[in-house]
Amino acid sequence: MKNQEVARILYEIADILEIKGVEWKPIAYRKAARNIETLSEDIIDMYKKGRIEDIPGVGKNIAEKINELLRTGKLKYYNELKKSVPIKLEELNSVPSLGPKRMKILYDKLNIKNLKDLKKAAEKNKIRELNGFSSTLENEILEGIKGIESTKTRLLLGYMYPFAKEIESKLSEQKFVEKAVIAGSMRRMKETIHDVDILVTTTDSKKTIDLFTSLPKKKLLAKGTTRASIILHNGLQVDIRVLDNNHYGSGLHYFTGSKEHNIKLRNLAIRKGLKISEYGVFKGKKAMATKTEEDVYKTLGLRYIEPELREDNGEIEAALKNKLPMLVGYNDIKGDLQMHTKYSDGSNSIEEMALKAKSLGRSYIAITDHYGRLAIANALNKKRMLKQFNEIDRINKKINGIKILKGAEVDINSEGNLDIDVSVLKELDILVASIHSSFKNDNTKRIMKAMENKYVNVIGHPTGRIINRRNGYNLDFEKIFEKSKETNTFLEINSFPDRLDLNDINVRNAIKNKCKLIINTDAHLSDHLDFMKFGIGTARRGWATKNDIINTNKLNKFLSIIKK
Repeated sequence: MKNQEVARILYEIADILEIKGVEWKPIAYRKAARNIETLSEDIIDMYKKGRIEDIPGVGKNIAEKINELLRTGKLKYYNELKKSVPIKLEELNSVPSLGPKRMKILYDKLNIKNLKDLKKAAEKNKIRELNGFSSTLENEILEGIKGIESTKTRLLLGYMYPFAKEIESKLSEQKFVEKAVIAGSMRRMKETIHDVDILVTTTDSKKTIDLFTSLPKKKLLAKGTTRASIILHNGLQVDIRVLDNNHYGSGLHYFTGSKEHNIKLRNLAIRKGLKISEYGVFKGKKAMATKTEEDVYKTLGLRYIEPELREDNGEIEAALKNKLPMLVGYNDIKGDLQMHTKYSDGSNSIEEMALKAKSLGRSYIAITDHYGRLAIANALNKKRMLKQFNEIDRINKKINGIKILKGAEVDINSEGNLDIDVSVLKELDILVASIHSSFKNDNTKRIMKAMENKYVNVIGHPTGRIINRRNGYNLDFEKIFEKSKETNTFLEINSFPDRLDLNDINVRNAIKNKCKLIINTDAHLSDHLDFMKFGIGTARRGWATKNDIINTNKLNKFLSIIKK
């Protein structure tokens, strides 16, 4: 049983408790689940060492349940809860617009227990007849189901990345392995992936394949002399391919993709009297480029194209004209301006978050715990916020090398107003405003009104999407981009793996409209601060340069930008 499976069970417990009307406990279970889901350590190893209570957000009561689950493979409390509410929560949770309360109504009125029941009822127009539902909501549910059916084999980049990197590292540390590198859609930093390709050059192909296939796994799919495939316990398929060192560059290029990018390059090669394949670029039978990707592009008359751009979205044309952007780098971010602590729904202290951020090279951060009436996030009131400000002052004096800013994430209500006292607003260094409810309203109007508030600096996760679970709401981005420039309010690229919001398409459109953006992690655990790479990857896929991202600046310059 792996981290994701334990987290799934805890999430389900939280949902069942909410369906049953239990207060506060769902918050605790969700916090524990989220932290386990993104834990960098194997929970089984922690169990064997008696360290389950070391997991942030896991108290004695939840730890006892996790220990029982890992010890026996079962959890009596969970099984009893499931019998009391026999709904397949994992299935229904993936449908946009459905929460525990609506699931309960659907179960009570129509005996809907799973996705199949839900689809059948929606197709027969039974859902629209229920109190609190409508024909519009019913159609949204059907569209959501279609989306689930088309993406159910896609896994989130951010959650799969550590597993792929662990295998890459395991291979790289072997004396007989010369190079091991992740290719495919993961190298291109696509937000969801189907599988992972790892390319290897080695002095001993048999040892390399044997090592790879001996890794902990759910299933061995194939094993040959130069390639093999396994499925990990989390459902991720990993494929390894052994390359000849002389064909490493061309092979890495070919297997990085995308397919569309490679087809466009192949056509370009043909026009130049060349042929390109995984084995190199050839003129007749003569190899012109094989060893490096740079040589592959150079032979075709192109500047090197970064992996994140290889989607046939104009990058080849730009390379031919020498107009490719110098993309924002993975080490360019100086500050992280959205994160949460124990004060609201996070699991670490302010000091722990600051020390972790400092270790990652950040020189400033903002603590932006939820403020207002968002009960599910344990939002702060004025008294608790002022207490937090005093703690930030104390820690700023204690820790050198990083500055902690006073911030808050505030809900944008249905009218576009903020759920916060003006007296608190005046004390903030930075304010993130986000939509967390009433998704069917005119959200363009809501966001634009929030931007007009002189205290708002950032619009958090602007489209509200949760990948594979909830589509983003429709926004008139042309209007929002203009308002962003007019009010000096910055749209966020949220790095959390199931958000990545703005997505790469919206990032590119924002840049075309000359909007500046900000990349934040939205961390709820110190380990989540590592998610920054996925926000940067999304920015790079959107053709963002260092100059397009305001938190690549040093603190004084950053503050001068947001306070214009």
